[in-house]
Amino acid sequence: MKTQDRIAEKLSAAFAPVRLDVQDESHQHAGHAGSRPEGETHFRVYIVSEAFQGKSRIERHRMVNAALAQELAGGVHALAIHANAPGEQA
Repeated sequence: MKTQDRIAEKLSAAFAPVRLDVQDESHQHAGHAGSRPEGETHFRVYIVSEAFQGKSRIERHRMVNAALAQELAGGVHALAIHANAPGEQA
């Protein structure tokens, strides 16, 4: 399974998002620190979930990082997170 798909699967299971978009941006970082020729190292996540209601930006990022701890420890070099509760500006 591709890393992008694993990220989407884990975030869906952890947060039951109303919106989820996982983008592989590895191609934009070729030759940079942490990149690999096969890619799958740099991702951007847009997620909207009730689970983030009343949480600070830092708390939301910690929640996402915890859900993806295995991926972050094993090959994902960078993860840009945009986490919102429903009704918040994305």
